Amino acid sequence: MARTPDFFHNKTALITGAGSGIGRATALLFAREGARVVAGDIDLPAAQETCRQVEAAGGAAQPVGCDVTSRAEVRALIDAGIDRFGAVDFLFNSAGSALKRCGFLEIDDALWERSYDLNVNGTFYAMQEVLPHMLERGKGTIVNVASMAHKRGGPGGSVHYASAKGAVLTLTLGVAREFADRGIRCLSVSPASVETPFLDASGTSQAHRERILAGIPMKRMATADEIAELVVFMCSDACEFMTADTVYVSGGGGFR
Repeated sequence: MARTPDFFHNKTALITGAGSGIGRATALLFAREGARVVAGDIDLPAAQETCRQVEAAGGAAQPVGCDVTSRAEVRALIDAGIDRFGAVDFLFNSAGSALKRCGFLEIDDALWERSYDLNVNGTFYAMQEVLPHMLERGKGTIVNVASMAHKRGGPGGSVHYASAKGAVLTLTLGVAREFADRGIRCLSVSPASVETPFLDASGTSQAHRERILAGIPMKRMATADEIAELVVFMCSDACEFMTADTVYVSGGGGFR
């Protein structure tokens, strides 16, 4: 995965939304590669379970309860990681949700604002709070979860989510280019549909699942592990010239 053997050893990955889905899978893969893990999640018991699994596999981990819509809680998460392990080398912003499926005219102010609070502000806060630390050290990699939805616009079910993830893509691009000559890499990953609790949490019906699958040539959704493997690779020294880009993971679909 990495070009240098033991590249991740004695380095620290901080992950938001680490209590389930892609976040948990990525935490376990970072630990597999020898990294220490700071697992942040609004559901503290879920973050603790992720850390239990990391430690059971021989890794070191720190669980932290964190609502990413609160800058103060995000700051406390990053401070906890630095206090425990001395540094944060990698930030993976995995926390996010479509919240619920609905047509464009059914999007109310509360849903719109919550979508941006969770998906955009949470990513913005984490990047702004960790960057001074990374800049002081002269190195750091940030990976954000965007989405194939930004290409399609989310018609009929998730325009609010697609719009928010489009903002994440722009944030990633701007930060990457601003700090590219100061040792910072910033990337995003844009999955199509991934088989995680995300789907049920947003109220994805069986009929909607079938429509999703109909548009994927591979006729299946991605797994959390498949996305996690990519994220860890993106943080490695095997792609050091890569920044600002998003990587689409679609099974061949998600473009229409």
